[in-house]
Amino acid sequence: MTITFNEQTREFHLQTKNSSYIFNILENDQLGHLYYGKKIRHKSSFEHLLIKGNRPNTPYLQEGDMTFTLEQTKQEYPAYGTTDFREPAFQILQENGSRITNFQYQGNKIYHGKPKLEGLPATYAEANDKVETVEITLYDHVIDTELILLYSVFEEHDAITRSVRFLNKGNQKLNLTRVMSANVDLFDAEYEMMQLSGAWARERHVKTRKLQTGVQNISSTRGASSGHQNPFLALKRPETTEFQGEVYGFSFVYSGNFLAQVEVDYLDVARVSMGIHPFDFNWLLESGESFQAPEVVMVYSNQGLNGMSQSYHQLYQSRLARGKWRDQPRPILTNNWEGTYFHFNEDKILEMAKQSKDLGVELFVLDDGWFGKRDDDTTSLGDWFVDYSKLPNGITGLAEKVTALGMDFGLWFEPEMVSKISKLYEKHPDWIIHVPDRSQSHGRNQYVLDFSRKEVVDAIYEMMATILRDAPISYVKWDMNRYMTEIGSASLAADRQQEVPHRYILGVYDLYERLTTEFPDILFESCASGGCRFDPGILYYAPQGWTSDDTDAVERLKIQYGTSFVYPISSMGAHVSAVPNHQVGRITSMETRANVAYFGAFGYELDVTEMSEGEKETMKEQISFFKEHRELFQFGTFYRIHSPFSGNGNRTSWMVVSEDKERAVVGDYHILCEPNASYKRLLLKGLDPNASYKIEGYEGSYNGDELMEIGIQLDHERFRGHRGDHYVPRDFYSRLFVLTRC
Repeated sequence: MTITFNEQTREFHLQTKNSSYIFNILENDQLGHLYYGKKIRHKSSFEHLLIKGNRPNTPYLQEGDMTFTLEQTKQEYPAYGTTDFREPAFQILQENGSRITNFQYQGNKIYHGKPKLEGLPATYAEANDKVETVEITLYDHVIDTELILLYSVFEEHDAITRSVRFLNKGNQKLNLTRVMSANVDLFDAEYEMMQLSGAWARERHVKTRKLQTGVQNISSTRGASSGHQNPFLALKRPETTEFQGEVYGFSFVYSGNFLAQVEVDYLDVARVSMGIHPFDFNWLLESGESFQAPEVVMVYSNQGLNGMSQSYHQLYQSRLARGKWRDQPRPILTNNWEGTYFHFNEDKILEMAKQSKDLGVELFVLDDGWFGKRDDDTTSLGDWFVDYSKLPNGITGLAEKVTALGMDFGLWFEPEMVSKISKLYEKHPDWIIHVPDRSQSHGRNQYVLDFSRKEVVDAIYEMMATILRDAPISYVKWDMNRYMTEIGSASLAADRQQEVPHRYILGVYDLYERLTTEFPDILFESCASGGCRFDPGILYYAPQGWTSDDTDAVERLKIQYGTSFVYPISSMGAHVSAVPNHQVGRITSMETRANVAYFGAFGYELDVTEMSEGEKETMKEQISFFKEHRELFQFGTFYRIHSPFSGNGNRTSWMVVSEDKERAVVGDYHILCEPNASYKRLLLKGLDPNASYKIEGYEGSYNGDELMEIGIQLDHERFRGHRGDHYVPRDFYSRLFVLTRC
């Protein structure tokens, strides 16, 4: 059993392979929190963990009782206004203006497996998984409303998921003004908060700060999870490293506005809460209606940050991503975007595809510019029909010619947007998100379609499905290039306007669900100006995402390193592009560009017809190398070794190890050449300490424990690279070490 309920003490004990989560039913029939951390043996009672007592300047729940107050009680799903002054997990505005509630325990159900969340992405269990779920029903008799807390325990993946559902069984209208999906009150506040922050072209940089008394949070109010803040935070002990120490991870399976927050009170209790951002949010819950909140995935590790990340990688790769491509090696692709931008015709695309095929590429992707009258970014979004002046044989004719070469064909869409210069906007100007009598700001000359409206989603679905039905398309790149402004919907009543951002995301999920259901063989890759909506919610539908529009190898070290804190390597689209790089103008070697991009869903984003014969030969060798190690790169166990965010940031290293520890590939990257540099060692991870390994390019063999405890001596003067090349001092230098068990 992974979930135990003690009826006598009214305690729940949730156990994964390495963690315990314990909570109870308090004397007022609300839920209290007792412990979350390293796994402990079950026993008859943990009631001693509940702290009570008299404190000055403190309100108490019952007259005559000076011991029980929610202000000093750790809670599971705290409410507003009854002796707890911290920010609550939820808030309900009632018809009489009250925000006071009292949800009391009614009962629970414990069962094997995990239910779906209606209309939302979530982790899932398969038939033989060691996954159990407990549903706990709380009830407020004054407003006749149920609150159902859902906990699922993934024992082998060391993860616990949480969500909540509200059901209005009464006659009055309720307004949900705040709905967090999870709340955890920890014993103390001696933690550092880690977050993944940035912006376009520098997404998911690792930021760390010490917790202080008060509120610290990250959030998005852009209508998407955003590249500025990722819906994830971790709390680690100050002494925790990549491989030692305690860390708690909280990841939100959602793609819209979110809040991830830690509040430290005067007793040094750290309250973690995560959910839909309450800013500009209100959900009207009429009689008989329910509201399902998205899911939070919690991971505890006492094996450092890598331990936490590996739990997320294994769970998200195998029990969040779905479908044919979940466990299947991803094709090596060429995307024409940085090679041609909008300026191409059928002959150009076919020549790029033919030369790519000759070099070993398996998939050719046609990006933006194939539809309507799309010669720049000012027109045609929403007109998902082919521009015959560029492609006289249509998408079907082009796709058939590409597949006749012996490769697959992929296509770019941006289904959530519309240009004002388009047939769709001419016909339906009210289909954009807007507010009457207010200005309409644009981004990239485009506007956001109102996906809170079913008829809008239906129309886009039919246009996309028509193309996908008619042409041999095996890959779709789904882009999203602007955030929401002037948020309003022409179809919703005034008291539901603050529902638009969430309803929009539900519409996005609905379109994804319908397309992936009708076209289960198509590999969907998400994109949002690169990595500006790279979150677990989208990963449920698209098993890989374009990690960033920034394809510079040096910048990608930080982006991919930060992304790896939560997301598996198989989910990161990573391409070799031309130099000077189009985003930062940097010139790096083709070898270094590939050495970074190998650690992801590998491909090229350039015009292969403009490459020299030497570059083409290098590309051919790179593709051959990646095919040999593809499953290891995409599905092996990933270890971060040196961080680009530590020290002077001049060095990054990471590695991937096969499940049976037979093979490994290590990437080591140095940004700027150092004069007369000291010798450095590279301590490897995850190997079999009792095995011996050969390193390609090195003589002899090396024991696994030696490689992990002593490491590889990086003697630049005598080092020979894995293909036998002598080291030449230079900036932006990288190398791979390929290990095979003897």
